[in-house]
Amino acid sequence: MCLPIAEYRDCLRRVNTKSRLAAKLPVSERFLQCFLPFLLRVCRKSILVRPMEEGPNILRALFSMSRSDDSEGLEYPEIAGRWKRTKMKTDLEIARAHKLEPIQDVARRFGLEESDLSLYGPYKAKIDGAIMKRLDDRPPGKYIGVTAVTPTPLGEGKTVTTIGLGLALNRIGKKTITTIRQPSMGPVFGIKGGAAGGGHSQVVPMEDFNLHLTGDMHAVGAAHNLLAAWTDTSILLKNPFALNPERVSFRRVVDINDRALRQIEVGLGGKKNGVPRKTGFDITPASEVMAILGLSDNIFDLRGRLGRIVVGEGEEGDPVTAETMECAGAMAAIMKEAIKPTVMQTTEGTLTFVHAGPFANIAYGNSSVIADQMSVRLADYTVTESGFGADMGFEKLCNIKCRASGLIPDAIVLVVTIRALKAHCDRFKIRAGKPLDPALFEKDIPAIDDGLPNLKKHIENVRMHGLPVVVAINHFSTDLPEEIEYVQKKSLEFGAQAAEISKMHAQGGVGGEALAQAVVDAAESRSEFRHLYDLEDSIESKINTLATKIYGASEVELSDEAKRSAKLYTSWGYGNLPICMAKTHLSLSHDAKLKGAPTGYAFPIRDIRLAAGAGFLYPLAGDMMLMPGLGSKPALRQIDIDDKGEITGLF
Repeated sequence: MCLPIAEYRDCLRRVNTKSRLAAKLPVSERFLQCFLPFLLRVCRKSILVRPMEEGPNILRALFSMSRSDDSEGLEYPEIAGRWKRTKMKTDLEIARAHKLEPIQDVARRFGLEESDLSLYGPYKAKIDGAIMKRLDDRPPGKYIGVTAVTPTPLGEGKTVTTIGLGLALNRIGKKTITTIRQPSMGPVFGIKGGAAGGGHSQVVPMEDFNLHLTGDMHAVGAAHNLLAAWTDTSILLKNPFALNPERVSFRRVVDINDRALRQIEVGLGGKKNGVPRKTGFDITPASEVMAILGLSDNIFDLRGRLGRIVVGEGEEGDPVTAETMECAGAMAAIMKEAIKPTVMQTTEGTLTFVHAGPFANIAYGNSSVIADQMSVRLADYTVTESGFGADMGFEKLCNIKCRASGLIPDAIVLVVTIRALKAHCDRFKIRAGKPLDPALFEKDIPAIDDGLPNLKKHIENVRMHGLPVVVAINHFSTDLPEEIEYVQKKSLEFGAQAAEISKMHAQGGVGGEALAQAVVDAAESRSEFRHLYDLEDSIESKINTLATKIYGASEVELSDEAKRSAKLYTSWGYGNLPICMAKTHLSLSHDAKLKGAPTGYAFPIRDIRLAAGAGFLYPLAGDMMLMPGLGSKPALRQIDIDDKGEITGLF
């Protein structure tokens, strides 16, 4: 983008003292154009500049951060009184400014007794599943799902919307609990950051939420790796369970992004160290034990599911399970406390259930069945978040989780941003940690038009399951009213029941009251929920249904290995399990580079894996991997402990 030099000098004068000195230098227009983006990248590390809506477009573009909010920023009074200076608060600062209540007091307002809670400090607790006996005769409240369009790498504010919608529903008189997943420390220390929401719609204390919480993630990893260790040990020590070392499918897990562990060889260094074989690590949210935690009704269901985990093939070609290997009981002992959901509070003193943490691109992508079952009997409304877009977590909510829980959603909220729609026109490249293209913040209805097929397809995917959908436009301070109105209009044309603006990052619940009322209206409307496929369909047929109806593909290409796996699992009696597709979340397709709503392509499946204990099959589409990697500038580089012993740098 080329601008008059006067505007560049004007921008420089408004950044900081150093830039004012720079603006006095007799430099060329070309030098100034190259220097300004670098200067802004440096300054953005410590300040946020947010122009007022009536401010010049160029300043709005250059100074906008990649955040889904209208937060307080560093604004400047030089332009005819349109700017003012305020102190920017980070999510962590906002969270710490909130006056926390004892979790017993918050829980009591939502029908929980002190005897129901096992305290983990003053602000978080676990709930024993025994309360279901007391709640069992209560009719369930409304069950609301939150999903999104295909996100950019920065995310589109779905967790903010989930938490904020819960706040807003409480404000309009509907007792509401949110149910969300426990975050993995992979993204926390990687690029994406934490998952506590943001701004004035957060779960607090956010440090506790994002780091360790009540230890469930570690329990999952320990139980999983216990079985992996016993598998290799048993092969070494006379192989009493007749495992075929070449056909062991059960890998290890760790809750860190570590690309070096994707493919490894174990048992090296001599006979005492095991039988050498190739294997690898997945990230803990991809663990079958994590999926079992999320899909179990109680500790006894969990115990049975752990026993059904298949670790590999026996020498006769039969499945060898954790029960056969006499390890499931020990795994269940490790998971005894993890099966209990954790409760925390929000920035407006409402209740949130936090339980399980499966990713949506490599697992089933939703919080736990048991948390939802408790919540719908304690509250008028339960708002639950599904990971990524409606092709990912939402589809798995309907076809995997709802089959396990017996619950049926009453309405779905679909989060969209103007930024994401423009990105789906495929003329703008958005990369985490990189400055946004200033042209993203200029009025560009044609770009939105070109990106709207993605929104249309996600609305179609929700409607395909017979559910009413409300579009939530997550508002940025850089959004233009004409663009928002246009997206609202098109959303209704595409089949949404309503389309409302969400300002819950900046305003908390009050910024979502119109959205909350629209959700109530949608939840009261008539719906006819239906699954996408019958479980009795063949494995190949179910994969084809997902690929052609949800992803837009024209056909499926199964590799020879995938065909072998489908035949093997069918022969073992697992052909009637639902499908949990592992694919990129950055496209409706298998290829992250295909934006918008691609059609007419072949959807490749390179292999199919079995999660018999969790109760699903997960095909691997394209080059999808189950262990993420760290980038060159991960969040871990800015996280530290200050001189007061408090954590800094979390977001």
